[in-house]
Amino acid sequence: MLNKTIVRLAVPLAVGALALTGCGSDSGSDGDTLKIAFQGPLSGDNVALGENMQNGIKLAIDQANAKGDLDVKLEYVAADDQGLPDKAPSAAQKVIDDESVVAVVGPAFSGATNTSSPLYAEAGLVTVSPSATNPTLTDPKNGFKSLLRGVPNDNMQGAGMATYYAKKLQAKKVYLIDDKTDYGAGLAAVAEKGLKDAGIEVLRKSVPQKTPDYSATAKDVVNSKADALIYAGYYQDAAPFAKKLKEAGYKGAAISGDGTNDAKFIELSGDGSENWFLTCPCTDATVEAGTKKFSEEYQKAFNRAPGTYSAEAYDITNMVIEQIKEMKGDVQREALRDALAKAEYKGLTKTFSFDENGEFKGSDVYLYQVKGGKIAYQGNINELVG
Repeated sequence: MLNKTIVRLAVPLAVGALALTGCGSDSGSDGDTLKIAFQGPLSGDNVALGENMQNGIKLAIDQANAKGDLDVKLEYVAADDQGLPDKAPSAAQKVIDDESVVAVVGPAFSGATNTSSPLYAEAGLVTVSPSATNPTLTDPKNGFKSLLRGVPNDNMQGAGMATYYAKKLQAKKVYLIDDKTDYGAGLAAVAEKGLKDAGIEVLRKSVPQKTPDYSATAKDVVNSKADALIYAGYYQDAAPFAKKLKEAGYKGAAISGDGTNDAKFIELSGDGSENWFLTCPCTDATVEAGTKKFSEEYQKAFNRAPGTYSAEAYDITNMVIEQIKEMKGDVQREALRDALAKAEYKGLTKTFSFDENGEFKGSDVYLYQVKGGKIAYQGNINELVG
């Protein structure tokens, strides 16, 4: 998911700032305290997605400190980039300049990951993203040598959407809309290929974020006689679009990805979201047996249920903590980065390991559906389609 438009001009300026700070790649333990940071949207349009992950990270850190078997105390550091590429380099620089930070969970969004990863690579500071899904991020040509992806990329999610429509719903014509972000356009491109390969007719349209009125697009969908719809974008735009679709009388199936898979989608769209399918390379921590205890502990700590990527962020943080523990108090940034790149960790949600480019070695994508004003977990898409 989570792949805002990439702003490349921000990177050279931030790299220059890094050179002026003189931050070395040997930063790490000061003997008493180590810090784990989260970079993601903690304000702005997508704050709910950021808070989901932040709380998972905080819970893992608090539990590790309470357990008392570490040689150091752990602290949490927040770096708010609002999910925006142009704000990501300054958020990353804040983290890099704190020499007690030895690892970053995040960045959360792919555009922000793209613009901040050169800084993290220069600093030798590892970043493990629970949610940045643009497939190109792990391309070795980028030189993002400190980036590890802890989630299947959008090649898997887009293919999962196409597979479900083709095999389970047996759709004949699909209206495919993206929000013109890198996340939306990339996800839509993969879904379009999968649909066409399955012999399904596809109508494609791009509608930019923050479009004032989605009435015309909703009417286009209804008039197309499509029996299914894919919206590739985020909940702040999926919600008003869903409302207009309902008003226009659309009766077909509708599906969106992890950028929409949040309770805010329902809150903002009302009954317009009813029966929408949602995908995510993440499980529902409140349903899966392996995450039930985590869900209860999360609810107790934050007085709310875990959301999209909460459990994955928790798992990744515990993976970092496990490697810190093995270093027995002598934790340096580059050494921790190298250890995580080679590690295998069995978390609550899945087993985490990475290939030579930092890509996650897994492919599972899960389906949800809005039922009775709540997001109901359906299961693994591949298992659902047989």
